[in-house]
Amino acid sequence: MRAGIVVNVTRSDRRRLEAIVADRSASQKHVWRAQIILATADGCGTAEIMRRSGKAKPVVWNWQARFMVEGVDGLLRDKTRKPGKPPLPASTVAKIIDLVTGPPPGETTHWTGRMLARAAGVSLRSVQRILEAHQLAPHRIRTFKLSNDPKFAEKLKDVVGLYVDPPAHAVVLSVDEKSQIQALDRTQPGLPMKKGRAGTMTHDYKRNGTTTLFAALNVLDGTVISRNMTRHRHQEFIRFLNDVDVKVPKRKAIHAIVDNYATHKHPEVRKWLTKHRRWTFHFTPTSASWLNAVEGFFAKLTNRRLKRGVFRSVDELEDAINCFIAETNADPKPFVWTARPSRILAAVKRGKEKLESIH
Repeated sequence: MRAGIVVNVTRSDRRRLEAIVADRSASQKHVWRAQIILATADGCGTAEIMRRSGKAKPVVWNWQARFMVEGVDGLLRDKTRKPGKPPLPASTVAKIIDLVTGPPPGETTHWTGRMLARAAGVSLRSVQRILEAHQLAPHRIRTFKLSNDPKFAEKLKDVVGLYVDPPAHAVVLSVDEKSQIQALDRTQPGLPMKKGRAGTMTHDYKRNGTTTLFAALNVLDGTVISRNMTRHRHQEFIRFLNDVDVKVPKRKAIHAIVDNYATHKHPEVRKWLTKHRRWTFHFTPTSASWLNAVEGFFAKLTNRRLKRGVFRSVDELEDAINCFIAETNADPKPFVWTARPSRILAAVKRGKEKLESIH
């Protein structure tokens, strides 16, 4: 041991140190520091302590000295170091924020990190830290659309009411169609994922036809009634409604949530509804397709089965869709609505007020 180093470990210190070593969730740096002090207390020499802890001689001496002054608590914290460079002035940070929230120079549509670094005279990493600290992301953009439907609140509460408190002795179906699903075949086979490399597929493809998926999601149990058709006119929509009508028990009323697509309001569809009295259509507000629960199922189908799929024919595509729906129906998950209408209405109001103030 280095001259002048005297390590006195009390019983309470030893219990704490042994608890740190035995704790599987303890930080490893705390563990090897405790091991150094325990080995010292057991009378081990510096060479043996270095072997047990795997640390160099100066490290062993430093933590022995720290324990002499601060005890076990000193082993559990790291001394802060003064930064090598002073922080950026507040004026520089404010300048970067003003730049990034304002219009970009020239004919560009948005600021980049390097553009901001050149304009502010700082490093790219400094700009990145400032953007992260203030949650600013000029490279990203989110799409939105505020509904101008004069009956938005009324329709919103009607649809959400069906999700949250469905009528007794009734089935609530979220109905829509996913049109023009392409059967795409890649021009060359891709490579599977391996360590250090993502899976690959060619950017170009061969088109082998399209299909339209009509789907009705039962929000109570999560099952899906579906049918693939070549087109999505009112004739196909009526045929799909007939399929659904046969599969839903006759004693139950059917409340169907649909969007404002012209096919859903076609005179022939309205005539069909007059002949099928147990059916009631509930239309979502215009530009509010996110209210239709089946859109979430379409997104899952696209991301998990269609986006990376390879289909050499429409038949292959339709078989893949049908198999995916069969798997969904084998282990269905009921649809649960959590957003309160009052919060949605408040958000829409804020959005409209913000747009009016800017434009």
